Amino acid sequence: QVQMVESGGGLVQAGGSLRISCTTSILNLDDYIMGWFRQAPGKEREGVACISWRSDETYYKNFAKGRFTISRDNAKGTLYLQMNNLKPEDTAMYYCAADYDGGYPELRRCGESDFAHWGQGTQVTVSS
Repeated sequence: QVQMVESGGGLVQAGGSLRISCTTSILNLDDYIMGWFRQAPGKEREGVACISWRSDETYYKNFAKGRFTISRDNAKGTLYLQMNNLKPEDTAMYYCAADYDGGYPELRRCGESDFAHWGQGTQVTVSS
């Protein structure tokens, strides 16, 4: 059974930075696309960013462009999200996700329904 564990969340002031991580038990991460999603209180879960297995293709939601950076280290089985210039509206539970893609070179999908494996989430709280 695939395990995915997020870490690095916490409380940060507006304008600050935070890097969250997701460690997986997937052995051959080269075959998987990965992504970050978030869910704020009272809201539906939404996508943040996705990354292809070779890291050469990424996709960001508009609110994340220019402030967030998704990256991965397949050898370590880890996904990262660097978040800069954080805003109070970024407060949410952040989830990592992975899905088998057979090593397809292009990032073809990045929706919530596209991912089979999920972590339990890490809380990010941004104070004003």
